[in-house]
Amino acid sequence: MPVPENDFKAGFVNIVGRPNVGKSTLVNALMGEKLSIVTSKAQTTRHRIMGIWNGPNFQVAYSDTPGILKPAYQLHQAMMDFVTGSVEDADLILFVADLFEREIDETVLRRINKAEAPLILIINKIDLEKEGQNRVEETRQHWYSLLRPKACFCISALNQSGIEELKSAILEYIPQHPPFFDTEEYTNRTERFFASEIIREKIFLQYKEEIPYCSEVVIQGFKEKDDIIVISALILVERDTQKGILIGKGGEAIKKLGVTARQDLEAFFGKKIYLEQSVKVEPDWRSKSNVLNKLGYQG
Repeated sequence: MPVPENDFKAGFVNIVGRPNVGKSTLVNALMGEKLSIVTSKAQTTRHRIMGIWNGPNFQVAYSDTPGILKPAYQLHQAMMDFVTGSVEDADLILFVADLFEREIDETVLRRINKAEAPLILIINKIDLEKEGQNRVEETRQHWYSLLRPKACFCISALNQSGIEELKSAILEYIPQHPPFFDTEEYTNRTERFFASEIIREKIFLQYKEEIPYCSEVVIQGFKEKDDIIVISALILVERDTQKGILIGKGGEAIKKLGVTARQDLEAFFGKKIYLEQSVKVEPDWRSKSNVLNKLGYQG
């Protein structure tokens, strides 16, 4: 029997914070599914990625946003537009900090404090607190001096510590509302999107220096058959030297990338994967509006 609309709760819970504080690990922990790239490198999330948590009388749409940074390219500005937009359309804001990073862009800080949605402060990575330190309390006091949170949770998203208590609090703050999405959905993103993110994650893990930040993955073909999915991926870079590094001597580097990406793609989609990869030089793509529009960052 359907739950009456006045007994149902639904809302958008948007997660913001500096790069590398654990936002993506948190959304994956809240969802119980891997939806966002998780690496030790900053700025891995570029888009808003929505995970939909459905229950018998509630629906929570989590939005993992790019880390707050000072834009250096048009790509960065588009990423920050995702962040500011997520602050403005939220029913609840989760601001994630860790024990080590205490800076924040003043513009974003003002937007958060002006937002109508309630805010929960989350101090992540408490598992890194060493005996005799007082970083958790110092961090809590610092952010309380800048923000006006309704509550604060000290957690370890990596170890799942404090996650269930946080989920209970989230359900208290979301409003009464009928579901926004089909209750069988768990994300608003397409299969092509997740295929590109899985490959991009492997680029972050395999390559050093500028290669991960100067590359983008475009899924040009995604054909699903009974027993296999054929994926054609184009990797964009900005310079010929980057293309050479990505491919590697005798094609060994891109071959290794294909092996590790295919393993995760098969685990994610539950089918055998045939992965085709190619590399194209697109000079300064991070600063070209027409390219960013095609990649879904603007427009």
